[in-house]
Amino acid sequence: MPTRSVRLAGAALVAGLGLATIAACGSGDDSSGGSSSSGGGAKAKKIAFLLPESKTTRYETFDRPLFEAAVKKDCADCSIIYSNADQDASKQQQQAEAALTQGANVLVLDPVDGKAAAAIAASAKGQGVPVVAYDRFISGVDYYVSFDNESVGKLQAQTLVDILKKDGKTSGDLVMINGSPTDPNAASFKKGAHSVIDSSGYKVAAEYDTPDWSPDKAQAWMEGQISAVKGNLVGVYAANDGTGGGAIAALKAGGVKPLPPVTGQDSEIAAIQRILAGDQAMTIYKPIPPEAEAAAKAAIALANKQKPASTTDTEGVPSTILDPIAVTKDTIKDTIVKDNVYKVADICAGSFAAACTAAGIS
Repeated sequence: MPTRSVRLAGAALVAGLGLATIAACGSGDDSSGGSSSSGGGAKAKKIAFLLPESKTTRYETFDRPLFEAAVKKDCADCSIIYSNADQDASKQQQQAEAALTQGANVLVLDPVDGKAAAAIAASAKGQGVPVVAYDRFISGVDYYVSFDNESVGKLQAQTLVDILKKDGKTSGDLVMINGSPTDPNAASFKKGAHSVIDSSGYKVAAEYDTPDWSPDKAQAWMEGQISAVKGNLVGVYAANDGTGGGAIAALKAGGVKPLPPVTGQDSEIAAIQRILAGDQAMTIYKPIPPEAEAAAKAAIALANKQKPASTTDTEGVPSTILDPIAVTKDTIKDTIVKDNVYKVADICAGSFAAACTAAGIS
């Protein structure tokens, strides 16, 4: 884990790179053009941006357009080779090889499988092309940009424990629905969560590592556990909003009332709405603008054979590590709404209008 983190909060999270830029970003697979360069001597280069999947809504909705906007801001003439692997490690390797064939000067890689991606990094570096690990760590890369992932798990678990104790439930069974076993971040989330839960007085009655972060697989697994855990179930640790949504659907279908608190991560709009409605207890907000901007700056620097700035190192890799933020119903207004992550009209659409009003969101 990193030795030091950078804390960003409030309006500074989106200064100079607001989420409003999403509407102005191009979506082509080989993007060019943009605003004037402010990259301190950056020259036109080809930057490959390789994302792992689209089941998690953040990647196509936020990471891609924000990264493209950040590159264009600092290097107007740089072009972006974009690919999404659809949760297929072999496909991602083929996409990386294609990017190198197209002359990519740097790879920014969010891996489907962290271990498998080490081979991609080694191949690229063997051709003199540096690699930035984005959001998920890869051994042997040139730079790493992410959040303090163990802290994510700790925040999720501690928030869950605090909610249970506030409700007077000081013991009982928990179910843990972890992330994909091929995602190195999932292991960190899990480790952080266990560091809190294992000494909390609550018992982990069942635990599951969710292949591909699939909400459907999380739901199916939870459905299979209900009869065994229903009697003493007090809470569900879910590693992200997709698995949390699957767990909630299973609990509702299984007639579990009242719903136990369920955690999440990524602040998907559906999760924010579930929190407002009382179906989900919390989510983790990982402000993507500073992550995308840090990755873009590092990529431009490395493509131009310069040394990017870093705040710490991770396993010897220069890194920028950002801090996650826990979001509950009481803090949606001061985090998600304040930072304009989504339009209030979209959050509060239809049946969620009354819940928004009750939470002071308008």
